[in-house]
Amino acid sequence: MNKIKFEKRAELDYRANEAYKTLRTNIQFCGSDIKVITFTSCTPNEGKSSVSFNLAVSFAQMGKKVILIDADLRKSVMVGRYKVGAVEYGLTHYLSGQNELDEVMLETDIENMDVIFAGTFGPNPAELLEHQRFHDMVGMLREVYDYVLIDTPPLGSVIDSALVAKISDGAVLVIESNAISYRFAKDVKAQLEKSNCRILGAILNKVQLEKKGYYGKYYGKYYGKYYGTYGNDN
Repeated sequence: MNKIKFEKRAELDYRANEAYKTLRTNIQFCGSDIKVITFTSCTPNEGKSSVSFNLAVSFAQMGKKVILIDADLRKSVMVGRYKVGAVEYGLTHYLSGQNELDEVMLETDIENMDVIFAGTFGPNPAELLEHQRFHDMVGMLREVYDYVLIDTPPLGSVIDSALVAKISDGAVLVIESNAISYRFAKDVKAQLEKSNCRILGAILNKVQLEKKGYYGKYYGKYYGKYYGTYGNDN
């Protein structure tokens, strides 16, 4: 397995780490049978990729063996965002039968954390994710890792996330504060429910807690900066 380094991974501050520890704990309390988790959003740029990445790091730091799968085969941002250098093969290469699984799995400079990047963009992402090869891959990985976190495209735009959720143990919806209407979020949730995947919850992202009255004043100094700054991209 080749090894890569995240050249542009910013260290989270204390408040950010505490927030991810809380999210990590909440997921653990969902049950020991929750191992494969899909992350999606309503629209692009709500922060789902940042959430899935940082949660994977958080699990790895507590000693859990975790793999992050970049299944956003339409508009992945991870390789460029974290400056990992040239990535020769990815998920699309494996799903299309061009490469074997051990050729697309990468060890990272974060202990206990591996990753599979999206690979070259193809013309048929939904078909690739619905293929038995993807199902079998997830089945193999769940036997090796404590957690398999899958970052998927926004469900409000394309159906890919629902296809991945079908073979996941749970799904998490990332929602940007003051950017998504209640009706839109409800419609996306309903679409996710059609996959018969357990919805573990929603993460309200990019919240400016300092401006929320007493509650914001009390919690703002602990979490306000974090929620206001992390996950600014997809």
